[in-house]
Amino acid sequence: MPIDFAPVPEVAALAQRTATFVRETVLPVEQDCHGIVRSETTRRELQAAAKAAGVFAPHVSAEWGGHGLDMRGRAIVFEEAGYALLGPLALNIAAPDEGNMHMLEAIATTGQKEKYLAPLAGGEARSCFAMTEPAPGAGSDAAALSTVAERVPGGWRIQGRKWFATGADGAAFAICMARTSGAPGDAGGATMFLVDADNPGMKLLRHIDTLDQSLYGGHLEVLFDGCIVPDDAVLGEVDEGFRYAQVRLGPARMTHCMRWLGIARHSQDIAVARANERSVFGSTLADLGMVQAMIADNEIDIAASRGLVLQACWELDQGRSAAQATSIAKTFTSEAVWRVVDRSLQICGSLGISGDLPLGRFLQEVRPFRIYDGPSETHRWSIARRTARRARTAS
Repeated sequence: MPIDFAPVPEVAALAQRTATFVRETVLPVEQDCHGIVRSETTRRELQAAAKAAGVFAPHVSAEWGGHGLDMRGRAIVFEEAGYALLGPLALNIAAPDEGNMHMLEAIATTGQKEKYLAPLAGGEARSCFAMTEPAPGAGSDAAALSTVAERVPGGWRIQGRKWFATGADGAAFAICMARTSGAPGDAGGATMFLVDADNPGMKLLRHIDTLDQSLYGGHLEVLFDGCIVPDDAVLGEVDEGFRYAQVRLGPARMTHCMRWLGIARHSQDIAVARANERSVFGSTLADLGMVQAMIADNEIDIAASRGLVLQACWELDQGRSAAQATSIAKTFTSEAVWRVVDRSLQICGSLGISGDLPLGRFLQEVRPFRIYDGPSETHRWSIARRTARRARTAS
């Protein structure tokens, strides 16, 4: 089957409207707050502006107020939104809400969609995904899951500690992964639960101080202490949480790549503009070979990342697992984006490390991407294992 990466006219037009909206509406706000929004008023104002511009919620279906883009369509639009740190927040495609919407639309019951997906897709509520745990619990090895959920009359009692629950501060609900059978280290036995934020058994313990600061609602440590939820809080089927999580993980890794590619492009634009205007040693920076090499390497990293993302998105759109393609794209893009931002800062010299340009902020924001959604080392391990297994099967 041929692969066509050319966007249909409707998607191309949406991407162009998104680019215009981000530059004219979002960037001025971002410059004023240095890419860090704490105000719910600002979030709602940005999202109201996105709705007025016709670019809000491009990923959810029309039934829930969105544009219903497939993964390849999202790649183009999300990259334009990611040109600003606050672009994804404005379009309601920021993590973790975007991934949670994708999963809820795919596996939630009708009642769960009405209660949780509808307000989330409309920007009336936010959410968090409580999966990661302090050591020795679940991290890059999800099977180490130690939070447990036990049956009680009419529902379940959840007990455990989570951290890096992004967006938990102010979220209306959490999607919590807990073990309902087996023991830490077992490959199965996990279940996902929808937990309302006003549940007295879910306690927000602290904000974790991290390099990145632009994700709305912070990264929190959360305690589930005798947290009772009803039977209809189960998302999907009991003991099938790890399988259902794959519905979210592959696409979420790619949407992270899409958004950060926007920041890489923004960084390159800043560096090229500076190289063209800055004169040193009798010529512009852009005329110097070493600077030209960095500009060229940036272009190569951006183009290669985009190609890998589109390949993985095509596989996802075909209904494939795309496990190998998403691991390759995530690993390469997370490292390539860092290289692009770092080179761009270097080209800009002392101006680059000053607060007069956003490159220092970008560098802080993109560095954690090599760790979350699977560190590069874990993905390389998985890529190698699949490759070796394929070779054994073929021989």
